[in-house]
Amino acid sequence: MRIAVCLTNTTKVAPWLAGLREALPGTLVEEWAPGAPQADHAIVWAPPQRFLDEQQSLKGIFNIGAGVDALLKLKLPARARVVRIDDGGMASQMAEFVCHALIRHFRELDCYEDDVRNGAWSYRRPRDRADYPVGIMGLGVLGERVARAVAHFEFPVLGWSRTPRAVPGVRGFAGQEQLDEFLRATRVLVCLLPLTRETQDILNARNLARLMPGGYVINVARGAHLVDDDLIALLDSGHLAGAALDVFRTEPLPAEHPFWRHRKITVTPHTSARTLREESIVQIAGKILAMERGEPIAGVVDPQRGY
Repeated sequence: MRIAVCLTNTTKVAPWLAGLREALPGTLVEEWAPGAPQADHAIVWAPPQRFLDEQQSLKGIFNIGAGVDALLKLKLPARARVVRIDDGGMASQMAEFVCHALIRHFRELDCYEDDVRNGAWSYRRPRDRADYPVGIMGLGVLGERVARAVAHFEFPVLGWSRTPRAVPGVRGFAGQEQLDEFLRATRVLVCLLPLTRETQDILNARNLARLMPGGYVINVARGAHLVDDDLIALLDSGHLAGAALDVFRTEPLPAEHPFWRHRKITVTPHTSARTLREESIVQIAGKILAMERGEPIAGVVDPQRGY
């Protein structure tokens, strides 16, 4: 069995090669170069179209990130199945990040930070968690883990997904017909949706305006979910209290973008959850061996749905 590794925009290919060789003894694992022999499976990140054009014998294409929207825009080998990482150590990181952003806003720690910079010793009236229901868009592996973490802090938790999902402690909503009801019941909105034709621009003026007054937006999914100008308009009008944004339409975020300077927006550089190499290698190796045995595996992407 031959494995091709094609990790664009990273200089840390060697540890992936070493880890995969250790996890798959007797397997030929090589970094791809143009003209390389046909491989059975590929581990990729942002592969060029030439790689996919050349590697027409691939049975499995394993993406080392959770999102596969960029990969699905390319022309893929006919029989290859695209497989995404189920977790790869990202779920706990995502839960940490979202809870930090939520609590920083709820406890008004950003306001205290401003006061401290100005030498002011201030107090604010404690808020009631019941007044800050948290709505999570997307209840996959990451969304469910975030929902459980938020519920631990005793916030009301709502979840919205394309199809009904039962998550303990989460009030569920599903489908377009229940989206408005979900939004109207939400004050802190967390976007963890996959990026598809249906979800692009979903954080737009119409939908964000349906959040409870003083709403707060946390986007840790994809920048293309959010209509930038719509968010700024709702922040400036006072309907939204703020936003924590970790993903953007153009990354790195251009220096001239207004998000950098808006006092109600917190920007982080797409760092809410990073793939952990060791955990991902174990998961990918297990799936490759299962595929070779003809067994079903989790994480196979439906190209029509986009995830």
